[in-house]
Amino acid sequence: MTLQQTTGLSRAAVEAVARASADPDWLRARRLEAWAACEQTPFPTVQDEDWRRTDISGIDFDAFAPVAAPPQAVARFADLPAALRGVLAEESGRAGLVVQLDDGRYYVELDPALAAKGVVLTTLAQGVRALPQVVRGHLMTRAVRPSASKFAALHGALWSGGALLYVPPGVTIEQPILSVTWLATPQVALFPHALVVLDSAASATFIDQQVSPPGERFAALSVGVVELFPGPGSNLRYVTLSELGRGVYAFNHQQTIAERDVQLNLLAVGLGGRLTRQHVETSLVGPGANAEMLGLVFAAADQHVDYDTVQEHVAGHTTSDLLYKTALRHNARSVYSGLIRIHKDAQRSDAYQANRNLLLSDEARADSIPKLEIEANDVRCTHGATIGPVDEEQLFYLMARGLDRVHAEELIVEGFFHEVTDRIPLEGIRERIAATIAQRLRE
Repeated sequence: MTLQQTTGLSRAAVEAVARASADPDWLRARRLEAWAACEQTPFPTVQDEDWRRTDISGIDFDAFAPVAAPPQAVARFADLPAALRGVLAEESGRAGLVVQLDDGRYYVELDPALAAKGVVLTTLAQGVRALPQVVRGHLMTRAVRPSASKFAALHGALWSGGALLYVPPGVTIEQPILSVTWLATPQVALFPHALVVLDSAASATFIDQQVSPPGERFAALSVGVVELFPGPGSNLRYVTLSELGRGVYAFNHQQTIAERDVQLNLLAVGLGGRLTRQHVETSLVGPGANAEMLGLVFAAADQHVDYDTVQEHVAGHTTSDLLYKTALRHNARSVYSGLIRIHKDAQRSDAYQANRNLLLSDEARADSIPKLEIEANDVRCTHGATIGPVDEEQLFYLMARGLDRVHAEELIVEGFFHEVTDRIPLEGIRERIAATIAQRLRE
């Protein structure tokens, strides 16, 4: 399939994407409103407090071209790129799969028994027609709005890939649903969007991956949005896994609206990208909502990773527990900024935030900025951060038992991440993360 790339990030590109996707009038109007917001909002600079440690002034955003190609279904799994099939073959035991290629092709599979219960799994572009009311009522209107940031507005105007999962009331999906965005074209700008809607008392695990071919270093841009809507009494586990190449710039905004008695487990795994900025926001809007937010980041060489989290307690009797762990090698740089915000009516809220950073070289640097905004007077909020090198006594202990330094460090890093990796629901992904980190440590 021949790529139909537009010229830069422009209104003409927005119109081209809308035409290629055959958008209904309401969606085209939303795109143009988002583009108007984008034009009025400057790119963030180091003069902005939230971006003071992440400089994007050297990125030529107009060098990246969105793809404006009509969506085209891939009929068989065997017709997907061989390298991608190799990645997916490691991950058995799934209930459904959505693959979005950067040239507009897509592949979808879903357990027929789940489809018979009313579960809908498809690309978001196809979901506009399959579940128009669900998409129209949720897409960048209740969680991530174009006004949130320059990148949210850019995404709202140009999104073209991603996945939609809808689970009806009371339906439980036992095995994970996988969504994979495959980025393999240099100088392309991709805007994947994941929309997950669980009705009351539903249950699902959704694993969202961004992947590029291993070993390839090419310049590309990914601006993604994730919107999660677990309904009352539902149970949602969401995992995002980034394995992008070292030449990819990635900017992502994820937001969850958790209603009454929701059980929410979020895990962010960052292993790739040249510069990554990830905003993860969880709003607990119903009493009894409980959120666990976990993060695992490994960066090496000259990678720069910036994770910004928000635990927002809107309703009382809600709980959030956050743990983000980062290991850095060579001259990699990480920034973590975490905010706990307790609204004035959110009495009896309980929030915890921890950020742990492991430095594997003298040149690596980690910054950690925990913040609290508390308007209620009957709450429990605690936070903590640590930054430090590998314990030399632990290294000596392992090396005294026959391990060389590289393998000793590998065991220490594996142990450091253990309490996070243990909660990843697919064994194949756990093994791939361990193998990737081991490879980076040996480079």
